[in-house]
Amino acid sequence: MEYGRLGSTVPNSSKSEPIPSQHKEATSMTQKGTRSRKQKLLLALALTFIVASAVSVALILGLRTKASDKTGGMYHRKPTQSISRTCSKTRYPTLCVNSLLDFPGALTANDQDLVHISVNVTLQRFGKALYVSSDISNINMDTHVRSAYEDCLELLQDSVDQLTRSLSLVAPSPELNGPSAGSTQDVMTWLSAALTNQDTCREGFEDVNGYVKDQMEEKLMDLSELASNCLAIFAAASDGDEFGDIPIQNRRRRLMGSPEYSEFPTWLTRKERALLAMPVSSIQADIVVSSSGNGTFKTIAEAIKKAPENSDRRTIIYVKAGKYEEENLKVGRKKRNLMFIGDGKGRTVITGGKSVFNHVTTFRTASFAATGAGFIARDITFENSAGPSKHQAVALRVGADHAVVYHCSITGYQDTLYVHSQRQFYRECDIYGTVDFIFGNAAVVFQNCNLYARKPMGGQKNTITAQNRKDPNQNTGISIHACKIQATPELEASKGSFPTYLGRPWKLYSRTVYLLSNMGDHISPRGWLEWNGKFALDTLYYGEYMNSGPGAAVGQRVNWKGYRVITSSVEASKFSVGQFISGSSWLPATGVAFLAGLSN
Repeated sequence: MEYGRLGSTVPNSSKSEPIPSQHKEATSMTQKGTRSRKQKLLLALALTFIVASAVSVALILGLRTKASDKTGGMYHRKPTQSISRTCSKTRYPTLCVNSLLDFPGALTANDQDLVHISVNVTLQRFGKALYVSSDISNINMDTHVRSAYEDCLELLQDSVDQLTRSLSLVAPSPELNGPSAGSTQDVMTWLSAALTNQDTCREGFEDVNGYVKDQMEEKLMDLSELASNCLAIFAAASDGDEFGDIPIQNRRRRLMGSPEYSEFPTWLTRKERALLAMPVSSIQADIVVSSSGNGTFKTIAEAIKKAPENSDRRTIIYVKAGKYEEENLKVGRKKRNLMFIGDGKGRTVITGGKSVFNHVTTFRTASFAATGAGFIARDITFENSAGPSKHQAVALRVGADHAVVYHCSITGYQDTLYVHSQRQFYRECDIYGTVDFIFGNAAVVFQNCNLYARKPMGGQKNTITAQNRKDPNQNTGISIHACKIQATPELEASKGSFPTYLGRPWKLYSRTVYLLSNMGDHISPRGWLEWNGKFALDTLYYGEYMNSGPGAAVGQRVNWKGYRVITSSVEASKFSVGQFISGSSWLPATGVAFLAGLSN
């Protein structure tokens, strides 16, 4: 069985594999005496969101519910024409109808009101799931189950935050008839991420059994379907921009026409552009990390802890040259706008060695993880040293919106870089790996990067990407633009024994494109690899546009329905920085040089 990944035999399986001699979950129901202060705050937070969302609907729709609800509207189970019309656009229409009927004001709501209500319904259900799931935190669990459980709590909190932000933008107001033009891509991104979060939570439990798994399945029932419905309703209400039957964005934002914006995407401020362009010696850092002790802190963990929470101001953390062996560093959701600057690839090295053989989920193996919006990294090496025999072992995991990774090296074997969710941009990075070494469900562009396939274990095949877009309305995908696809010297010497493929479909609507990139002769003439039989071959979107090099010939490529040789520059441009991830004015502010279109 390929890759030693038992889960690969199931079409929509997790990328995690069962671990040899895995511990069984302890099912003791013994409760600890008192919940921790952190746990109490978590429960209070969940309740706050539930109450706040209900109040917002009461205020917004109150004027419309005066008479109708009193005449039996709230007890009348037949959907209105607006509800039926709205739910017909979703993938789970029965659940959609039932969830909307249960919500105050839905029976008197028009189509536009139902967009707001659907987000509100989904937020309340996620908030309740977070609350009830927290109740079992004190049950005894083995390491793997605890890992999966804590992943779910973290991901639920992230989803509540994303749904709350979405609700604030889609709520009707006197000034706007629905969401503002600039907010459409934001909402699409956040709703897509909420769905991805729930998918990741579920995957963590796939290889375990027992009481906690059963409880979580019950408590999280229908969340993925509700998030999917919410996304579909919002997408249908926005003015779409599609090609073929593959949605790209539901409202494109035009680039500004000045010369400055022909060279930079529309993300970041002029000050941040300067920060990424200037020498490290000229940058005034807020926090300095030095393993030798001549900085603010000796460890990166201390620096992250010291950084402010929920800050709109950029906080610069300079990590001096050295090797920092700190397990599972994380820039959490509240640590916004952190910028990490090192002394260069191979000089500032952040490394860890966790893998799924440590009885944790793939999500938890990351040497460094970032979910705080506005995360930027420059001139750093991120490494997972577990080695090929340990299978899934992530060096860098990013689920931060508006993330930029510039001039960094990301090194591992299987599952090196986890581009988990939201909008991300990588420029002039070196990424090393073997199996699925770039994977996840972000809307991400790699530009002017070097993607190095390494020599895998015997019997394995290299796959550069494993994109896991689950829903046709998600605005996600992997775009590889103006990159070099190369083999390391070790692989080069034995490339005949280890074919390398451009990608394989982890989920049903997997989407990956290669644009104007140079491909070495280690790339298999077929180009792409099946995940399991015919799974996703008709529904995926894999494209190649004007690539060069000995591995770029398309004459012997796969003949799947979802694969296409892109011949139109208009179609290819939809995966450029300017159209695929820019959306609003976040990227130029980072200061990273980039091509907004296909070329200058």
